[in-house]
Amino acid sequence: MVKLVAIYTTPEDVQAFENHYREIHAPLVRKMPGLKKLEVSQFFGAPQGDARYYMMAEMYFADKDALFAALKSAEGKDAGKDLMGFAGKCVHMMFSDVTEENF
Repeated sequence: MVKLVAIYTTPEDVQAFENHYREIHAPLVRKMPGLKKLEVSQFFGAPQGDARYYMMAEMYFADKDALFAALKSAEGKDAGKDLMGFAGKCVHMMFSDVTEENF
């Protein structure tokens, strides 16, 4: 199992970001072929005080081939274009291997 992780710093307009993410972006992401699970977490703090980041989205795929195929698909390109349009300044993307599966 692998995942695509998107970590967001606090957006300039939190309400506009939230509305766009929930109403437009997440539905686009859910259309990506091979997506096993979308998990979104909003940070509320850290052991040393405030959280460094605002939110994280984790998109799970069976393997690297499925992940890269999803990104190259029309649905993946639509989601990527949308992401850059509303969150390009505050998003950081990474790929990771899932070494423990709890679901």
